[in-house]
Amino acid sequence: MGVVILLVMAAGVAAMLSRKLPTAFALVLLAVVIAFLAGAPLTGKNSVFDTALQEGAPALAATMIAILLGSWLGKLLEETGIAGTLVRKIVEFGGDRPVFVALGVLAVSALVGTVTGSAPAAMLAGLIGIPAMIAVGIPKVTAAGTILMGIAAGMPFELPVWQFFSTALDLPVDTVRGFMLKLFPFALVAAIAYVLVESRRGVEHAWSLKSVHSAPSSRGGRRERLGDAPWYALLTPVVPLVLALGFDLAIIPSLLAGVLYALVTTTRPREMNRRLLRTLYGGFEVAAPPITLFVAIGILLAAVKLPGAVEALEPLVKAVSPHNPVLFVLVFTLLVPLCLYRGPLNVFGLGAGIAGVLIATGIYPAVAVLGMATSYNQVFGVADPTSTQTVWSAQYAGVSPQQVMVRTLPYVWAVALGGLCVTAATYL
Repeated sequence: MGVVILLVMAAGVAAMLSRKLPTAFALVLLAVVIAFLAGAPLTGKNSVFDTALQEGAPALAATMIAILLGSWLGKLLEETGIAGTLVRKIVEFGGDRPVFVALGVLAVSALVGTVTGSAPAAMLAGLIGIPAMIAVGIPKVTAAGTILMGIAAGMPFELPVWQFFSTALDLPVDTVRGFMLKLFPFALVAAIAYVLVESRRGVEHAWSLKSVHSAPSSRGGRRERLGDAPWYALLTPVVPLVLALGFDLAIIPSLLAGVLYALVTTTRPREMNRRLLRTLYGGFEVAAPPITLFVAIGILLAAVKLPGAVEALEPLVKAVSPHNPVLFVLVFTLLVPLCLYRGPLNVFGLGAGIAGVLIATGIYPAVAVLGMATSYNQVFGVADPTSTQTVWSAQYAGVSPQQVMVRTLPYVWAVALGGLCVTAATYL
């Protein structure tokens, strides 16, 4: 029966890759089929309806709330001009020095990436950052990749991601945070190396800086003309981090504190209520797709952890899973491309189910699966041509997502290698 379940998983991957079914729908269908194949009854304990669907759907509720709050904070960064101000300040500081401008935009992207991920983060940093980089001579592909590499450098500090891995892998947030801090140096070095190397591939002056340097206005100060946020409001992205890292505050209160800080430092009292509701509703729109996906992932995790599924898959998974640390690093480094194109190792797809199987069957400790999953996530978040942030950044820069993948993949592959080495050395 284990072989049949694996074949069903392969069919699910094929359905997602061919876009026959949306990822969330494919994962739910896959979960129901796996539950039936595992011999689960329709209702009752360890059943299709009561366990896989009823208990699985809200299993990642804490992650969904964190995603919503991160999206809300992201909308505030956009509406209040905080993100745009950060990018403009960096561009002004860099002047006509391409590498300095790119490194500055990289830093802003990393900062935004700690708040929210996916396309919203790319847009917050890229709407001004991409044309600014191209205007000073950064190649278009490099400009798009810089935004993505920056977001990936900030990803180890993205609080909703901490919550996701904590809930999905049943690990304390402190454990997730500890590994993310170890992964961060690899992501940072790779991002800086990308900018330094790729920015020298050629010079292109193809985009006006009109969006960065606005025409002077006859009335109002500079901040009013450009929509700049006050300097103290620019600290907003670091507020949740300081509270979560420095004061060990829980993730949801930390994000709420960031929302309140952004509001108080940028909004007049009589406008607060309207802005709060407007950005919250906008946050719901941004958060809807990932929340839908997390509902499906929770259902899939519940299905693969059913006793029948664990019993069927355990001998097969044990037979192909390397336990020697060197082989672990070698095999899973070579498998990195399988997290691209919504492949079987994409943690926001079938990869979550595979992670659940590895933990439920006792093949690897949960913290080792965490190391593997987060390492792959660094690759998916940058180089996958089907991820929303990659598609948006590439199209906005005027190149194809595949071009961005080719340029960025070697760098994020190295990040995954570093994460896997740390995992093997520490947890195996």
